[in-house]
Amino acid sequence: MKTANWPRTAAGVLIVAVLLFPLYWMVNASLQPSGALLRPDPAFFPTGGTLDGYRKALATQGPNLLSSVVVAAGTVLVSLLVAAPASYALAQLKVRGGPVLVFVLLIVQMIPGIVMANALYTVFSNLGLIDNYLGLVLADSTATIPFAILLLRAFMISVPKELTEASRVDGAGYWRTFFSIILPVSRNALVTAGLFAFLFAWADFLFAVTLTTGQSFEPITVGIYRFVGNQSADWNGIMATAVLAAIPAAVLLVVAQRYVVAGLTSGAVKD
Repeated sequence: MKTANWPRTAAGVLIVAVLLFPLYWMVNASLQPSGALLRPDPAFFPTGGTLDGYRKALATQGPNLLSSVVVAAGTVLVSLLVAAPASYALAQLKVRGGPVLVFVLLIVQMIPGIVMANALYTVFSNLGLIDNYLGLVLADSTATIPFAILLLRAFMISVPKELTEASRVDGAGYWRTFFSIILPVSRNALVTAGLFAFLFAWADFLFAVTLTTGQSFEPITVGIYRFVGNQSADWNGIMATAVLAAIPAAVLLVVAQRYVVAGLTSGAVKD
């Protein structure tokens, strides 16, 4: 490393340390004994740590974690099932009104979530989808599908027309071309869209607290919210729950990192 670069490296390390400090303090607090953080001088390192917070978190929030996994996985499935064919039509086929539809999708993403949540509550209440996994999956999908379509369309536009034309010459129909040509070459973009859909549904609080009452199930975000209200002095249990809630998202980001980078950059060359 050149000597002239060490100030920038040091500054970068410092910035990263500052950004990651809340994450470290969350892990540190989760290992502290109950009430330790309420002292005037809480321990900076978890010396004499305990796993009581994690035991309590798993006992009280375990079902909520499972509920969030189900909702997030369902959101990914619904989003890709709708967004992939729609993106193929907008990118590769001559769809009447395609540019207008793309503009509408951009406008939809600007609608505040609270407006959508209130509107969906009225509709879902009439359909019996309150406190229902399907209702929450569909609600989350209303936010993830437009983004997924825009992302996948940007990638599919860059797919050479020669591939689809050769498939058509060989006698393949539109659906055969979609499944045999478009989907395999769009793997990175599909993983990226699916990951963003999962992360949105996993971290969603607004739809979750609006469309669930806690009588049948509740996602982890709502579970943490209500756990904080009931256990305001038990900060090690609260932080342990937050750590457990962050693990699935962190693991997915690490595993899918190379697909996400490829998926985001490959569609940025041509439009």
